[in-house]
Amino acid sequence: MNTVFYLTATIAVLATAMVIFSRNAVHALLYLIISLLATAIIFYLLGAPFAAALEVIVYAGAIMVLMVFVIMMLNQGDAAVQQESQWLQPKSWFGPAVLAAVLLLQLILLLDSEAAANTQGAHAVGAREVGIALFSRYVLAVELASMLLMAGLVGAFHLARGKHTKSAERDHAI
Repeated sequence: MNTVFYLTATIAVLATAMVIFSRNAVHALLYLIISLLATAIIFYLLGAPFAAALEVIVYAGAIMVLMVFVIMMLNQGDAAVQQESQWLQPKSWFGPAVLAAVLLLQLILLLDSEAAANTQGAHAVGAREVGIALFSRYVLAVELASMLLMAGLVGAFHLARGKHTKSAERDHAI
């Protein structure tokens, strides 16, 4: 189990570093998904399967869809079309695909009966305990996180709208 943990942690750190250093927003988003999936596997290894499921459903699922919508909303016309054709090159998907394949292999090994028996010693946290904790002790943190996400979305919308109105004014002036 230690080997799986360290390999997963290494993948999480590498993917997070690639998020920071990627110049392309879509590539950074792919690496962020890999990082969140690795974090979910670490939660599972530590005996929190419900937290792992929440990590996949909420972060790697819902919030990443929101980020894709923001990237689409900030579409920049013909330059974006040329960039999208470059994104479809196999070399762009190689890094995230390799990291995702390693995580998938680890998950298959973990779900094997022998590996699952090793994680049974940890105390499993259920949905009830998580719900009570989120809406009692951590309610302020949950609300602040939701407000921060909403502020980011509204800010991105205003930035995109300002860009489109300036280009429309420039086109009408000519």
